[in-house]
Amino acid sequence: MALMEIEFKFHIPAERLKAVEAAMRRGTVVRTRLQARYFDTADQALAAQGIVLRLRKEGRRWVQTVKATGDNALHRLEHNVDLGAAAGGASPTIDPQRHQGTPVGERLGKVLAESGAALVERQSTDIVRLTRDVRTTGANAAVVELALDVGKVVAHTGTPEQRESPVCELELELKRGDVQGLVALARRWSQQHGLWFSTVSKAERGARLLAKLELVPAVKAEPPRFADEKNNKLDGRTVQQAVVAACLAQMLPNASEIAAGSTDEEQIHQLRIGIRRLRTALRELAGLDATAALFDAATWEPPLVEAFRALGALRDREQVVKLAQPQLRSAGAPEFDPLAGDPSAAGAQSAGDIVRAPAFQSVLVSLIGFTATTTHAEAPKAGEAAQQQEQPAPLDAGDARRFLRKRLQRLHKQVVRDGQRFESLPTEDQHRTRKRLKRLRYLAEFVAPLFADAGDGKNSAAERYLKRLRPAQDALGEFNDEAVAMALYREAAERDARAWFAVGWFSARHAAGAKACRKALGKIEKARRFWKKRS
Repeated sequence: MALMEIEFKFHIPAERLKAVEAAMRRGTVVRTRLQARYFDTADQALAAQGIVLRLRKEGRRWVQTVKATGDNALHRLEHNVDLGAAAGGASPTIDPQRHQGTPVGERLGKVLAESGAALVERQSTDIVRLTRDVRTTGANAAVVELALDVGKVVAHTGTPEQRESPVCELELELKRGDVQGLVALARRWSQQHGLWFSTVSKAERGARLLAKLELVPAVKAEPPRFADEKNNKLDGRTVQQAVVAACLAQMLPNASEIAAGSTDEEQIHQLRIGIRRLRTALRELAGLDATAALFDAATWEPPLVEAFRALGALRDREQVVKLAQPQLRSAGAPEFDPLAGDPSAAGAQSAGDIVRAPAFQSVLVSLIGFTATTTHAEAPKAGEAAQQQEQPAPLDAGDARRFLRKRLQRLHKQVVRDGQRFESLPTEDQHRTRKRLKRLRYLAEFVAPLFADAGDGKNSAAERYLKRLRPAQDALGEFNDEAVAMALYREAAERDARAWFAVGWFSARHAAGAKACRKALGKIEKARRFWKKRS
C-alpha cells in the first residue's frame, strides 16, 4: 500500500511517561510488540538520501516498509507490503523489488542502483506500542492515530559490543480528515505533557549508535524548493508555504538536538539564524495571502522573539568576549574575565529549557501544520462554497511577483537611505538598519527563483546582488559586536575597574566603525536589482 504519511513525532521526557500512558488509556488502546530490522548498504547510501528500509514483525505478521522524506516536515512517502506470518516463525528476507511501481520504490531502486552495494542489516528495534484512534470534531474534523512507543534501538556492530538507545516517543498520524485537526490535537498533547517535537527517527538513532556519534553537525539554511517557479501556478499561499518550509528545515533539526540536551554553540547559532529568517518570512510575505491567520504577528511573534533573545543572551555575551579579548590583549588591556560575577548569568535558562518552552513548541507545531494545510485539506462542502468565495483569495502568480517586487524595492530604498546618514543616526536606528539589511538579504534569497531575470548559479543576477550586500553585512555585524562589547565592559566596570580600558578602547573605535558602515552601505545603491523588469 502506497501512501503519503502525515505525522508529528514528540519526545517524551522519562518523568512524563506515566502521565502520557494514563492519558492514552482513557480510550480504547491496542497493545502491539514491534520488532524491526533495518537495512542499508555498508556505506549508508539509503540514509544519505533520507530513505529507510525495514522488515517489522507486528504481532505475528511481518510487514516490509520503505519510507522517504517528503516535501516538508510533516510529509513522509511510505509503501508497506504485508508479508503475512513467516513459515516456521522465521524472519522473511528483505527484497527491494516489493516496492516497484511506487514513487518511494522508484527512489529506493535508483539509490541502490547507483550504489551497487549489497544490503546489510544495520540495526534493530524492540518496541511496545500502544495505539488509539481519536476523532476531532468541528470545522477541522479528523481521525488521528496516537501511537506511544517505548523500547530500544540496538546497533549491529558486528562485534560482541552492543550499543543501544532507549525510545520513548508519541506519534500522531493523520488517518483521514483535515490537517488542522491533527495540528490542534498535537498542540494539545504536547502542551499538556511537556513534549517536544523530534526529528530523530529510530533509524537515525541506530545510525548514530553505529557511528558512535554524540554530536551531529548543525543544519544550515537552504533555499526554498518551489514546485515550478517559472509557471503561473505559484500563488501567494504556495510561496508562503515553500518559504516557511525552508525555514523549518533549518530550525527543526537544530531545535530537536538542543531540546534533547545539546549545548553545541553552532546548533544554537543556526537555530537563531533560522528564527530570524522565519520572522522575516512571516513579516514580509504576509500580504501574499490575507487568509493565512498564521501570518498575524500577534500569533507568532512573542514566542519567537522570546526564544531568539533568550538564546542570544546565552551565546552572544560569551562570543563577543571571545572575539574581543585577543584585540584588547594586543592593545595592552589588563587581563581579567568580564563575565566573572555577572549577575545576569544567575538563574539563566538553559538552551534546552528555552526550546522546550510550551509557547515555542506550540508555534513550531502551528508552522509545521501550515506548510501541509493546502495539499491535504478536504474540499469544501456544498453549503460552504459560497461562503468561501466571499473570503479574500491568495494573490495569483502575477500579483504575487508584483507584491514581492514592492517589498524588495522598499527594503532596498530604506537601507540605502539609512546608509547615507548612518553616522548621524541614533544608536537604535543604526541597529534597525542592520536588521533591515538582514531582512533584505533573506527576502532576496527566498524569492530570487521566482524572477526570470534573476538567473541561476553563482553568476546569476540575484547572486551578484547578494554579493553587493555582503561587505555591508560584515561591517554592520562588526560594528554591532563592538557596541555589544562596549556595553558589556561598561557593566563589568561596576564590578572591576580594569574594564574601563576596554570601554575607552571601543569608544575610540566607534566613529571609525560608523564611517566604515556608511561606506559599505553606499555601495548597495548601485547594485543591479534582479527583481526589476528590464526594458
